[in-house]
Amino acid sequence: MSESVDSIVTVKAGKDKQLIRHHPWVFSGAIEPDSTLLQSLKETVVRVKNSYGQFIAYGWYDPESHIPLRLLSWEEHIVPDSQWWIDTTIKSVKRRFEYFGTVQKSTNAFRLVHGEADFLPGFAIDLYGQAIVVIISARVAWAHRHVIITTLQKLLNPELIIVQTDTGFTRSEKIPDTTEYYSKGNEVSALPNNEPIMFTEHGLYYSFEAGKGQKSGHFCDQRENRIKMAMYAKDKRMLDLFCYTGGFTLQALRKGCNMIDAVDSSGAALDRLASNIQLNIRKGKIHCNSDKLVTFHQADAFEFLREVACDTYDIIVLDPPKLAKTKSQVEGAQRAYKDINRLAFEKVKTGGLVATFSCSGSVSREQFKTILSWAAKDSGKEIQIIESFSQPLDHPIRLSFPESEYLKGYLLKVL
Repeated sequence: MSESVDSIVTVKAGKDKQLIRHHPWVFSGAIEPDSTLLQSLKETVVRVKNSYGQFIAYGWYDPESHIPLRLLSWEEHIVPDSQWWIDTTIKSVKRRFEYFGTVQKSTNAFRLVHGEADFLPGFAIDLYGQAIVVIISARVAWAHRHVIITTLQKLLNPELIIVQTDTGFTRSEKIPDTTEYYSKGNEVSALPNNEPIMFTEHGLYYSFEAGKGQKSGHFCDQRENRIKMAMYAKDKRMLDLFCYTGGFTLQALRKGCNMIDAVDSSGAALDRLASNIQLNIRKGKIHCNSDKLVTFHQADAFEFLREVACDTYDIIVLDPPKLAKTKSQVEGAQRAYKDINRLAFEKVKTGGLVATFSCSGSVSREQFKTILSWAAKDSGKEIQIIESFSQPLDHPIRLSFPESEYLKGYLLKVL
């Protein structure tokens, strides 16, 4: 690519070390105010240089974003134009089919693009059978969504593409809180039909309503962890907190769990879990009496666990939503993680298991382990780590972008 880029942004002295190592984020405090025509630049590709005038990378500059400069290409001969976005998307999708191409019959739901980890900032793109859900969390992604949609349509020919802006970032990124629908590549004002989106994960069937629910409608990142946890569920009594639409519950039922209390604050999520249970009964994937083994509770998970009697459950699953979206929220999140894990340690049976998770990228794995040790101390319990959990291979961790590692968890035995 030989397209010329005339606009230049200069990074302040001493602020370029992580950028040279290919970290993609540049905040306003790291940018020289006298960069070429900086005040007049708006949503454009720029050449990024250090204080000595040496090339670092090409980036997307947008002063309206809370991260005004996002680096895209560190090769001086590769300018991130429209073709770059097309090529980068194709490469990301093809990497997924290296992993999932042979298991389409048992699993046809996985992440196609994992944001900056796949060099596509602000995009989280999930495939669900014949539908694709695009979650946008940055202005740069909003500006380039149409080229991505066209690329996905040509590459995979889905029946439906849903584009949603992430409500956690619409305000800070100044992007609309909206949902767009594309049927066979053409934008439509509404869904072509009201049928739920159906897909399979490790042989079980799931469904959700397009454009509704949390994130993209299902949490593909827990796919492998559900299988690991379910291996311990036979003949057990389980509490599934923050159960959402039932990934952990369904896998536990398939493995012969005796009884499950499923707790979520969303009545719509519990309704979808009940529907998913019936769907798998009809498909012959779980026992015909499975619906009688699950009790649904629309409640605050923290309050529910406080009211639980001790020695009630053999297994407790704690899979809360992101409690720390930013570094400023970490302290409060640490208290919340400690509180709910302490309660779980107190309420599970002696010798029982707690599968506990954090999806807060601002809380590191070591911090999370420390929080669990505090919870163990306060509960007066000894805890053993049986297994470690992480995000699956379709949610890759880019070493130059440690923020891409967000999901961490442990299977704990409470002694």
